[in-house]
Amino acid sequence: MSNETKEIIKKLQLEILRIQQGVYHKGERIIIAIEGVDASGKGGVIRKITENLDPRGFQVHPIGAPSSIDQGKHYLYRFWKNLPAKGMIALFDRSWYGRVLVERIEKLTPKPSWERAYTEINQFEKLLTDDGVKVIKICLKISKKEQLKRFEERLRDPYKQWKITDEDIRNRSKWIQYMNAYGDVFKKTSTKTCPWHVVDTDDKDEARIQVLKIITEEGKDIKRWIEKNTKKMSLQELEKSISNLH
Repeated sequence: MSNETKEIIKKLQLEILRIQQGVYHKGERIIIAIEGVDASGKGGVIRKITENLDPRGFQVHPIGAPSSIDQGKHYLYRFWKNLPAKGMIALFDRSWYGRVLVERIEKLTPKPSWERAYTEINQFEKLLTDDGVKVIKICLKISKKEQLKRFEERLRDPYKQWKITDEDIRNRSKWIQYMNAYGDVFKKTSTKTCPWHVVDTDDKDEARIQVLKIITEEGKDIKRWIEKNTKKMSLQELEKSISNLH
């Protein structure tokens, strides 16, 4: 990573910190949902988003297969219970879109159920935005060639082998099905209030910059609010406050 790229990322991270401060003081709620196939860079992107944030003001929810308890409830239940409280940011590493992606492709859910889920998801997100929640949906796009390269790197590195499973390798044979499923997701669930942001991640550094830019753009109103409402002491007030410390 070049020094220039580091500076750009550092500047964007500072803007996101300002957004987080605005979220806290204004009592706002933000959800950032990160989707993407294996090795598209979800973990690295989330690290860059949260690297300089106050850890008390955000939660990351890694979404895997539902537990036996969750399987007995509506599939959106486990996302409802993890919605952010006022003043908080929630990041989902994969999200409710698993219903129309992995569950669809792997035939874990009957066709009528996952077909119905597009409408349910749109209604779910509308309920959130109508209630004042900012929902930011980002899909990380990777080429099949670049995914192969990253898989090989993981297999060769003993410290990264845990990041790849036999299932990940097997899923490459279903690449076209997954691409078609993502296409349906963008077509059916990208709305005016909850649009999809698709980021090409073959270049990791550029992808991280683009994701940070998306968040700063989506949160610009909150950033403006905190900058406007931050108390600025006069020189006299500052000197008085400092003198009171002694």
